[in-house]
Amino acid sequence: MLAKIKEKIKIFGPGAIVTASFIGPGTVTTATRAGAGFGFALLWAIIFSIFATIVLQEMVARIGIVTKQGLGENIRDLFDNVILKFAAVWLVMIAVCVGCAAYISGDLLGTSLGVAYLFDIPENYVAPVIGVIILLLGLSGSYKIIEKVMIVLIVLMSFTFITTMFVAGPDLGEVLKGAFIPGIPEGSILMIIALIGTTVVPYNFFIHASTVSEKWDSIEGLKESRWDTIITITVGGIITGAILITAGALIQGQEVTSIVELAAPLEPLMGNLAPFFISIGLFAAGLSSAIASPMGAAVTVSSFMRWEGGFDSTKYKIVFSVVIGLGIVTSALGFEPLEVLLFAQALNGLILPVIAIIIMVVINKKNVMGKHINPIWLNIVGWAVAAVVSFLGIYSLIDALSTFA
Repeated sequence: MLAKIKEKIKIFGPGAIVTASFIGPGTVTTATRAGAGFGFALLWAIIFSIFATIVLQEMVARIGIVTKQGLGENIRDLFDNVILKFAAVWLVMIAVCVGCAAYISGDLLGTSLGVAYLFDIPENYVAPVIGVIILLLGLSGSYKIIEKVMIVLIVLMSFTFITTMFVAGPDLGEVLKGAFIPGIPEGSILMIIALIGTTVVPYNFFIHASTVSEKWDSIEGLKESRWDTIITITVGGIITGAILITAGALIQGQEVTSIVELAAPLEPLMGNLAPFFISIGLFAAGLSSAIASPMGAAVTVSSFMRWEGGFDSTKYKIVFSVVIGLGIVTSALGFEPLEVLLFAQALNGLILPVIAIIIMVVINKKNVMGKHINPIWLNIVGWAVAAVVSFLGIYSLIDALSTFA
């Protein structure tokens, strides 16, 4: 029996990395604020975001396994026109790298927040140490180590955040209503967009397409990859939902800036364990996202440049080191430049529609995918999801540009 369980667990990998990646400080904070501001009313947005992520990531994983290439290589091969190819390659590559570099400082500071809260140590002391640990992890060149670390972090987040949700004792009827009866409370539009936007992440497409070939070397891996994607991303949605539900049950109606504000109302229910649970969950969420940011940049550049060697490539390690190095320096200074973050938001808002449409085009090219192209029903679903995330991306772009103005 134990051997069968171990065999089943072995299928998890690339999907787990994607899941661990999108549950970062941004997602945790957004879910907390959504619960505090609107109770359980926006749970449906999390369900939609998980559905959209599964649809797009499954296609990306299929592209990676069938073509034995990353998403970057497939984007290059899509264009015959040299100018279009050059524009697509450099626009997407620069946008992803700038986004990863812009958010890494926040990821490291978010990771350190849990430790800082628990032990009363300044975040900018803890963050660089975590950055150095991540740098060593990236320089190891081992996909398997990163895969195992991400799975452990998902287990940690599941245990801490789902436990706190049950302890909070939410009203089940209201939870089900928020999950399955979509509503848009007054003033919630930006929060809905944020909940979906922190889940459907552009660089995760590149990570997924490249890591599936590290895990599976033949078409036979498609079924396992599909289950890996569906199960792990669904778990990610449950974790995000648990955070929102806990906040909705305990601090609805309050203005919050961080999930650590859940610790105080949990103390009457959990005693001294409350700060520990919140800190561990926040640390795991931050660390997973902080690992994924430099990996996303390195994988994207490697894929577009057709660098061989995967995670053990010297060029891959250089890109990884540059991004995490920026994070180490900026987090030590406590530096999160608003202008760079807004610029990254604008670029990601611009490329999300482009990548979503490209995924749909590539997945339907019979000369590329053979019999593994989308069936009609999945095309209908896929194009609908692509349309929604494209709208969100454009809205995010306009929002960022209006801030500049």
